[in-house]
Amino acid sequence: MNMRERVNQALKEAMKSKEADRLSTLRLINAAIKDKDIAQRGTGDDDSGVTDADVLAILGRMVKQRQESARAYEEGGRLELAEKELSEIKVIEDFLPRQLTDEEAESAIDAAISEAGAQSIRDMGKVMAVLKGKFTGQMDFAKAGPLVKSRLG
Repeated sequence: MNMRERVNQALKEAMKSKEADRLSTLRLINAAIKDKDIAQRGTGDDDSGVTDADVLAILGRMVKQRQESARAYEEGGRLELAEKELSEIKVIEDFLPRQLTDEEAESAIDAAISEAGAQSIRDMGKVMAVLKGKFTGQMDFAKAGPLVKSRLG
């Protein structure tokens, strides 16, 4: 079952069990996937549709947005809104693969550097492309970038 089907199945189950908060978050996920579909239609890349990798990238962005919002709400003393964002993160993370630990991420970076044949900082793009190809949704690339840079620099 692909990611889109998993989301739609979870949406139906949330409707049946009347889980309003979960249903709301699943509808947001569905809307983001449909937005990506529409965006691809405009570029002529619609022959394949939204792939699982696209969905994982969308979900990763959604988690990151909610983490930033929750942090801002906590700093502003709006704890009820921060809790809502955190509960949405839990629903979204149900569809994401397990995140790599720091040690796993470091070994994945080392493997990607050797696979890409990277010698200097100029090869950072190649290394990041290898990592994104294998670990989309499992790795925080904002944290991986500086690690790659330190290993190559």
